[in-house]
Amino acid sequence: MGKKALRLLFTMIIVWPVIWLWLGLRVKHRHHIPAAGPAIVVANHNSHMDVFALLSLFSLRSQQQVHPVAAADYFLRNRWLAWFTLNILNIIPVTRKGAEADPLAGCEQALRQNKILILFPEGSRGEPGTLSPLKSGIWHLLERVPETTVIPVWLAGTEKVMAKGNRIPLPLFIDVIVGEALAPHPDKRIFMDNLLQTLLRLQPHSQGTEANDHPPHA
Repeated sequence: MGKKALRLLFTMIIVWPVIWLWLGLRVKHRHHIPAAGPAIVVANHNSHMDVFALLSLFSLRSQQQVHPVAAADYFLRNRWLAWFTLNILNIIPVTRKGAEADPLAGCEQALRQNKILILFPEGSRGEPGTLSPLKSGIWHLLERVPETTVIPVWLAGTEKVMAKGNRIPLPLFIDVIVGEALAPHPDKRIFMDNLLQTLLRLQPHSQGTEANDHPPHA
């Protein structure tokens, strides 16, 4: 069985049932999720469950175009984990420290191929409900591929579903609030501040009461 088929099977028999049925996903404004690239879905990061929650928003048709950006030193630390994350989760590994080569080269190439990236600008899992300082890699990617669409997303509940140290997800709801596309800006400081403020405004306590969206179609 090919890697593409394995990836689709993993989505259908693991990701969607766990996220939509076992846990429960409450999504607002799912229509902002891009169907094609170049695009970056940028979100806060509290748990390993964040990636699966975001992947579950995409249809089967779009799955092959979506690449989570992940730390090479963590997700490639052994050959089994590396095989799973590269071939099933479809990650683009990024070296966080001591990189001689361009750490953003893989991300830039994917965007030029009209792919969709999932990016956590905090760099690693932070404290629930609190944004750690955002890293500016996303701004540099926009400078290189300016036609890229940036979609901000706030995730809430993943830190309870699978907190650090937990191996089995608890059956609790995850809230996903998807924002409108964020405008680029040539000034790095201004863009990063706009991104920070946009993510903070998407937190559930700042949202009105609205109907939740349905799972994606195949």
